[in-house]
Amino acid sequence: MDLEKIEGLVKIIENSSLTEFSIKDGDTKITMSKLTHPPVVTTAIAPAPAAQAASAPAADNAKEEEADDIELILAPIVGTFYSASAPDVPAFVKVGDHVKNGQTVCILEAMKLMNEIQCDYDCEIEAVLVSNEQKVEYGQPLFRVKKL
Repeated sequence: MDLEKIEGLVKIIENSSLTEFSIKDGDTKITMSKLTHPPVVTTAIAPAPAAQAASAPAADNAKEEEADDIELILAPIVGTFYSASAPDVPAFVKVGDHVKNGQTVCILEAMKLMNEIQCDYDCEIEAVLVSNEQKVEYGQPLFRVKKL
């Protein structure tokens, strides 16, 4: 779904008597609400290609095998990164956490819509690569994870 279509949907909802609205287009589901809770857009994340180890001697085969399990969770959209759903709530994930398939790892705000970013596989968070409230670009790494 492109941004013009989303903007059009927002305008239609703002000018209507509807209080909530949902639409699904492929892997993207948009839910808008005029109620007190913020609207949420959920987008499936395609797994990033495995990180490649630099050419290493045969003695480092164990390191190469470990590197094959390392993945990055990338930003599927441009927006503002939020590690938690509210300032007074703990972060969705932190370094060392084990994440299940479908679990929310962060929120990216774009055009006043809160996009819950979910992991598509079981993994362990090895590093959080962005700060809370940081602006992120499309494809920017958000987390370094190790597949379980």
